[in-house]
Amino acid sequence: MTLSATHPLVDGRTSSSPLISAYRGERPSRRPVWFMRQAGRSLPEYRLLRQGTGMLDSCLDPAMASEITLQPVRRHDVDAAIFFSDIVIPLKLAGVDVDIVPGVGPVLGTPVRTAADVAALPELTDEALEPIRQAVALTVAELGSTPLIGFAGAPFTLAAYMVEGKPSRDHLGPRTMMHSDPETWGALTRWAADASGKFLKAQLQAGASAAQLFDSWAGSLGLADYTAHVASASGRALDFVRDLGAPLIHFGTGTSELLVAMHDVGVDVVGVDYRLPLDEANRRLGGAVPLQGNIDPALLSAPWEVLEAHVLAVLKAGSAAPGHVVNLGHGVPPDTDPAVLTRIVELIHSVEP
Repeated sequence: MTLSATHPLVDGRTSSSPLISAYRGERPSRRPVWFMRQAGRSLPEYRLLRQGTGMLDSCLDPAMASEITLQPVRRHDVDAAIFFSDIVIPLKLAGVDVDIVPGVGPVLGTPVRTAADVAALPELTDEALEPIRQAVALTVAELGSTPLIGFAGAPFTLAAYMVEGKPSRDHLGPRTMMHSDPETWGALTRWAADASGKFLKAQLQAGASAAQLFDSWAGSLGLADYTAHVASASGRALDFVRDLGAPLIHFGTGTSELLVAMHDVGVDVVGVDYRLPLDEANRRLGGAVPLQGNIDPALLSAPWEVLEAHVLAVLKAGSAAPGHVVNLGHGVPPDTDPAVLTRIVELIHSVEP
């Protein structure tokens, strides 16, 4: 499986960009930065465009998804676009009854809790992913030398939503299933892995230059459970895109104790949340892995001198790693002043790589 000759990584548009260079552990021309959730609620142009359109509908409208993806690149001069979508889109495209409920999050019509429930899950077909490929192609045509990052939810996080039927604080349902019914848990996470892997593959083959696996809820797991019940499924999802040659990033929240195991599923870059300094993350990973992160989103509303000092400290800590892509240690809060993000980008770009 290879990328086409007109793919941005192959034809040279993005292969030497600051982002891809840093992901590959090379010295970039400037310090690359992008923000998780940079497209979305913090931008007035996003809110205007989304009026009257549901979240999942906006993700599945190729023109709208593309425009939303491009908005923060135009506004902030970030070094990458992150594809605007949602981790439950593969479920929706497969035919699972799921929606994003405002103020709640992903909600399934029927939770998936038994072996029969898992066996009844529909398969995600290649044809169903056509809106994703169209949106990526539209976006890449506008981005030029700026890379697009594709993404998918990791199998544990997807399975957690599917078992609970909605967001959960402690993820007791999936954590109970993995021990009390490991066969059903294994079947569910394999289904989720295949859905996420196909979603990633569609984005990369259509023009994305890198891909990130988000394990939003893996921090609820101890290392032993992650290794025994989750890691193999994450590896299975990545198997769909491993041989394409695009950098692969793995990120989770609350995963400081899992960083080595998350790297070992087979990725090039590890994202670090705001809880762990990057120099310590680098030490834990043996000084051999490019890192992404980890400005604390809570400081985005702090006085500039406080935020500036924090950003510079992150840059200093990240410089210990073979490569460093600056990001937040989680997503952009919806009440963030967009001008602050633009100012952070300007600060980062002013510092020698």
